[in-house]
Amino acid sequence: MSDDIPFNRNFDVPAGRVEQVTPSVRRILAPNPSPFTFTGTCTYIVGRGKVAIIDPGPDDPSHVAAVLDAVRGESVTHVVLTHTHRDHSPAVVPVVAATGAVKVAEGPHRPARPLHIGEVNPLDASADTDFVPDIALKDEEAVTGDGWTLRAVTTPGHTANHLAFALEEENLLFSGDHVMGWATSIVAPPDGSMGDYVASLEKLAQRTEPLYLPGHGPPVTDAPAFVRDYLAHRHAREAAIMRGLERASSIPDLVRGIYLGLDPRLVGAASLTVLAHLEHLVGRGLVATEGEPAIDGAFRLAR
Repeated sequence: MSDDIPFNRNFDVPAGRVEQVTPSVRRILAPNPSPFTFTGTCTYIVGRGKVAIIDPGPDDPSHVAAVLDAVRGESVTHVVLTHTHRDHSPAVVPVVAATGAVKVAEGPHRPARPLHIGEVNPLDASADTDFVPDIALKDEEAVTGDGWTLRAVTTPGHTANHLAFALEEENLLFSGDHVMGWATSIVAPPDGSMGDYVASLEKLAQRTEPLYLPGHGPPVTDAPAFVRDYLAHRHAREAAIMRGLERASSIPDLVRGIYLGLDPRLVGAASLTVLAHLEHLVGRGLVATEGEPAIDGAFRLAR
């Protein structure tokens, strides 16, 4: 988290209750709060009568029951995923079994880069590697329903297969975990890529949707300005790492010097995000290391 972004952590929403967020969008919060999911995962229902469900969430029986109850008497034509982390996608299985909906995403889960020799992926348990979409969307492709159009906006970075979705009829964006109002997104190699993440932020900065509905937390208003704040934060974090390398060479030392007052439960995530920044810096020739960048590696400024 960071104080240089105007976060909104006021999200007193009970799990399981259906709330009308915009004229054509309903939201149901999953009961999976954590330091990484805030108060839980937001599942969205788009349209009336013939609807799409975005990010059905974890395979929690109470949440699945709440989602299915919310669409009782309606036809679910599509189940749409922003990405395949286990707090977003496993409920696809029971929801599709109950509704017969078509599964839509960018593609199956995959790492942003190959694993280095001897590297173990610390994020294996968080990925839903069983999911395979029926429809794999490319950038600017869309799925449509009764009064709604969801157009894909490829936003890799948090995961390689991350998509945002523009709801064209209401000029808003479902931003998944790429942009959230309560905190910055974790970018953790090898599943995530900081170079991809920053490029995706720059892509969103060119868009005009004023409202984002994220995967966790409250809606993001004045979204273009908020995205610019997100970008400025990433540039500031990169600069802090460069300054930190003047007196430190390891990721643990960098984390201690940069993330003051960090929740101990988030040290691992912060370390992986610093690694993502270092990978990006090494790739641009600004930082040097022996071999491939690694969580236990030594780093120095390239001279």
